[in-house]
Amino acid sequence: MLYVDIPTQQDIKALNKRRADACVSMYVPTTPLTQDVGISHTELRKLSKQAFSQIEGAGFDKRRLALMQEAMEHLLDDDGFWRLQANSLAVLLTPDDIRTFRLANKLQASVEVSDRFHLKPLLRAVAFPHTAYVLAISENAARLVEMTADREPQDIKVPGLPKDAASAVHKSTLNSRGPVGRIQGSEGQKVRLAQYARIVDSAIRPILAGLDVPLILAASEPLASIYRSVNSYPGLIPDGVTNTDDRASNDDLAVAARPVLDRRYAAELESIRQTYDARAGSGRAYTDLSDVARAATFGAIDTLLVDIDAVMPGTIDETSGALSLANKVGPSQYDVLDEIAGRTINAGGRVFAVRSEDIPGGGPTAAILRYGI
Repeated sequence: MLYVDIPTQQDIKALNKRRADACVSMYVPTTPLTQDVGISHTELRKLSKQAFSQIEGAGFDKRRLALMQEAMEHLLDDDGFWRLQANSLAVLLTPDDIRTFRLANKLQASVEVSDRFHLKPLLRAVAFPHTAYVLAISENAARLVEMTADREPQDIKVPGLPKDAASAVHKSTLNSRGPVGRIQGSEGQKVRLAQYARIVDSAIRPILAGLDVPLILAASEPLASIYRSVNSYPGLIPDGVTNTDDRASNDDLAVAARPVLDRRYAAELESIRQTYDARAGSGRAYTDLSDVARAATFGAIDTLLVDIDAVMPGTIDETSGALSLANKVGPSQYDVLDEIAGRTINAGGRVFAVRSEDIPGGGPTAAILRYGI
């Protein structure tokens, strides 16, 4: 099982507004396999040393630097923390506090030092998590399976999850055609299946509570429609796996469910691209970096696509949105793509950190505006 704590939109907004005399943003690939986590531990120590060397070279207050070094040592020495990892780890450090996020996405190792955090890698995790839960449910069985991009799918232990429909409603079978009170025949069977579906939904609710991870339903009719009618988890994907088999392995389930997840992401990106094309002719879609920076500053961006791999050092004026590029990120510079993303989020816009090939024009960013400016 992956141990993830993906940041919420409120987390992103708060972190984007954070300013300090030194903000260190570190991202390192990790592994949920405890015996292999030493590599990640070593990589994070190396990144932190690079950051501290850069800070020290800038003549930073030695007492403030010592606070940062102490916080990092405490994190590196926390064996309990390192036993529970996912596919990547984000560490956001200032002299006053430290935040960590364990992510399902596989991110490249990187470190940046500025007066604000570098958050773009987190945005990819929020927009397109590479993990999902599969709920496989039939009259004969119910199970919850976690699938990720980099690990074999695993059963999730769910307290109170019924083993089948009949036992869930305290019957020997649901196929009896004889009347039992007012519940009888095929209509009676549907009533019992709805009871079963509600029990399953109630059982998995604590497991999924507070998560923003897609849930894929693997079920045949009529149970598929019945379950969807009582589902309480907002992350249930409308598309699902319909050709199900109680004897299917977890690997088989994941293979069947992966295209559902891929279609969801592809459809969302295609919808964004179509909207971009439709608005480009009316001056409500930009790819020019200066125009996008100005639109983000004025709160005019509805949807932003930004290249997760690109870093463009510089500054953006807080009032006018005027863009000034630099040679490298430093104490007074930052990744302007990251800053554009942050300003968009703070203004209520949506941000998708994607690959360059997913951006109209193939540039570092593209913006769909609420209104022309």
